[in-house]
Amino acid sequence: MVTMRTMPFRRSTLFSLCSMGLSGSLLFGISASFASDGGLVHIQTPSGVTIHAEVADTPLKRSVGLMYRDHLKKDHGMLFFFSQPQAWSFWMKNTKIALDLIWLDAKKRVTHVERNVPICTKTDDSCPQYRPNSDDATYVLEIAGGTVDGYKIEKGTKLLFGQP
Repeated sequence: MVTMRTMPFRRSTLFSLCSMGLSGSLLFGISASFASDGGLVHIQTPSGVTIHAEVADTPLKRSVGLMYRDHLKKDHGMLFFFSQPQAWSFWMKNTKIALDLIWLDAKKRVTHVERNVPICTKTDDSCPQYRPNSDDATYVLEIAGGTVDGYKIEKGTKLLFGQP
């Protein structure tokens, strides 16, 4: 762990770094509240509801996802970020709650939706896999099962959110 004591920053340097970060956030349309609320990405849906999504942007975070969760608030979820577009596949092993899975391309347009995907209680690796019909997904959003239609999210819909 790096502490301020071991890093010889001057106040002017620290101020410049903070200013650049804030400017970048404003320039790219990223909410300044991103860093202050535990790293959630706020996603605007066509229905006007904001989904507060945890970020899965590392191999470890992506492999664990929403496993072992007993509950997911209706307006919460997890947004998976990938560096390359692909037909990313997902499964429900060790996932205790049904989910809606939403694949999005680099322009944040919905390319595929799997509704109310059930939990998988199998203890081996034979849980079904869910994948989109195209290979252009850069993001995948997981939300509580049965909520996607209420948010008016369907193929072709564009969701609004910033990058973490």
